[in-house]
Amino acid sequence: MMKPVGTAFTALARAASVAALLVLLGAGISSAAETPPQVQPAAPVLLAYGDDDIWDENGQIIKKGHGAANMTQADEVAMTADPIEGWNRAMFTFNDKLYFWALKPVAQGYSFVIPERPRLWVHNFFHNLMFPVRFTSLMLQAKFDAAAVETSRFIGNTAFGLGGLADITSDSKPFRPIPSTEQDLGLTFGYWGMDNGFYIVWPFLGPSTGRDSLGYVGDYFLTPTSYLNPWYWSMGAKSYDKLNEVSLRIGDYEALKDASVDPYEAVRDAYLRLRLKKMND
Repeated sequence: MMKPVGTAFTALARAASVAALLVLLGAGISSAAETPPQVQPAAPVLLAYGDDDIWDENGQIIKKGHGAANMTQADEVAMTADPIEGWNRAMFTFNDKLYFWALKPVAQGYSFVIPERPRLWVHNFFHNLMFPVRFTSLMLQAKFDAAAVETSRFIGNTAFGLGGLADITSDSKPFRPIPSTEQDLGLTFGYWGMDNGFYIVWPFLGPSTGRDSLGYVGDYFLTPTSYLNPWYWSMGAKSYDKLNEVSLRIGDYEALKDASVDPYEAVRDAYLRLRLKKMND
């Protein structure tokens, strides 16, 4: 009688083990169905490399090779709008012919007759005479240390440099570094945050921008030679200053022009970058 009872207990134990195993397997299957394993998305595949952009397989821009984020401030300034390029190129050609056919030959004859030292004296005189433009611009930019240095230089060169013919303060250094004092109203407007607007070339005056043209109007009223009377004395003084400057810089324009494929674009780029550099000096 004991053998059948033992057999029954053994059968019950086996049935309980099988039931428990089935319960565990069922729980595992249910858990797997409810919380599937997390699959990390694959990184986008680069399919094409254009001149400017890199695109992924979904047509989305991944990287823009020449976007504004990768451009320097000078590059952005060099891309100033040029909506009147036709006019500008015509005026550039006019000024170019004026330089090679008239201004340069006269400047070469002038430099042949007048030694370099007296021409430097003339340069110093007119530079000293432009003190009101520089001083006003520095004050409007709240660069008071630079304005004070510029004032001391003007007084020293005027009083002890024969009215500015001699730049006796050129070797004097301020006690601490100061911004450049070579400023004008166009640069002041830029310092205040005004952008260039658009690029424009004026006959006789050369390259400029909308902002610098507005500044030039203000500079005109701050320039002492503008008040010479009659008017042709004023024009004569400014023309002589220009002639003297060209005589000291013959070859600069030619070098820039000869080294460029498109001289118009080279001059535009050089002018815009130079103005930015002066504004940030």
